[in-house]
Amino acid sequence: MKKILQYLFEHKTLLREQAKEILINISRGQYNESEIAAFITVYLMRSITIEELQGFRDALLELCVKADLGDEPLMDIVGTGGDGKNTFNISTLSCFVVAGAGQKVAKHGNYGASSISGSSNVMEQLGYTFKNSKDALRRELDAANICFLHAPIFHPALKIVGPIRKNFGLRTFFNMLGPMVNPASPAYQLVGVYNLEMARIYNYLLQQTGKAFTIIHGLDGYDEISLTNDTKVITNEGERIMTPEQLGKRTVAKEDIYGGNTVEEAAKIFTRIISGKGSWAQNAVVLANAAMALYCTGSYDRYESAYSAAVDSLENGKAHRSLQNLISLQ
Repeated sequence: MKKILQYLFEHKTLLREQAKEILINISRGQYNESEIAAFITVYLMRSITIEELQGFRDALLELCVKADLGDEPLMDIVGTGGDGKNTFNISTLSCFVVAGAGQKVAKHGNYGASSISGSSNVMEQLGYTFKNSKDALRRELDAANICFLHAPIFHPALKIVGPIRKNFGLRTFFNMLGPMVNPASPAYQLVGVYNLEMARIYNYLLQQTGKAFTIIHGLDGYDEISLTNDTKVITNEGERIMTPEQLGKRTVAKEDIYGGNTVEEAAKIFTRIISGKGSWAQNAVVLANAAMALYCTGSYDRYESAYSAAVDSLENGKAHRSLQNLISLQ
C-alpha cells in the first residue's frame, strides 16, 4: 500500500485494473486500517476518475454475493448519500410506496456513514433482520413486494471499510459505489446524486449498461427530490429541470424534511409517515420520489399517472401493509 499511496500523492490516477485490484486486496484484509484510511483520504482531496470508479465497481461486483431473485423486473430507489442534509429516510419510504403500488423492489442499503440514520439503521430499528438467503428474500418479495439487501453482507469490502467510514463521518467514494452494485441487478433504478459532477459520471456509467435509468439531483444539494428547489432529472433520453410544483404540487421548507437526531427518532418519523400520519410536506416529498420511480418503469404514460398511483399506495394503506407483511416474516 505504501507504493500505491506514494503514487497517488504525486497526483497520479489509477487505471481501471489497478483500482479493481486494490479494492479486492482491501476486501481480503491485506491492508490495515491506517492504510485504508489514507487511501480513502486521497479521494476526499481530489475527484475520482471514471476509470477508478469503474475499477472499484468491477471489484465489488466480482466479489459480491449475488442475489438471484427471479425473473420479474425489480426497482431500487437509492441515493449516494453524503449530501449532509440529514433528511428523514425518503428513499426507503418511497420504496414501500412503490411496492404498495405493485412494483417489486429490491432496496440496497447500508448504515449511515455521514448521516444519523441510513436505510439499514431504520430497517433494523423497525425489526427487519438482514439476510442474504435467496429463498428468504424471494419469500419477502412474494409477500410484501419488497426485500432489503444490506450492503455489507453482500459485499465483503464494504464490511471491512464500514467502521473506517463511520469514523470519518464524511462522504467517501464508497457513497458513489453503492447505487452501482445492487446484488439483485434491478431492471429499474432511480438514483439520487449530491452534485452535478456526480450526475455527469453516473450518466456516463449508466448509459453503458443499456438499462433504463433516472438520475435526480436537487439543485440545492440534495441527493433526492426534496421539493425545496428545482430538480435536475436525467434519463437515457436526455435531461430537464423540473420544479417542485411539477413534481409535488408545491415547494416545502428544508426544516419540514429533517430526519431527527437519533435512529430511534428517525424510525418514529418513518412509522408516522408510512402509517398515513405524516405532515403534508413529508408526504409530498415521499410521493414525488415514489412517483418518479414508478414513472421510470415505463408502466405509466405520464408522470401525473405515476403520482396518482403513489398517492393511492400511501393514502389507502398499501405501502403500510407492505411494511407490515415484510416485518411479519422476520
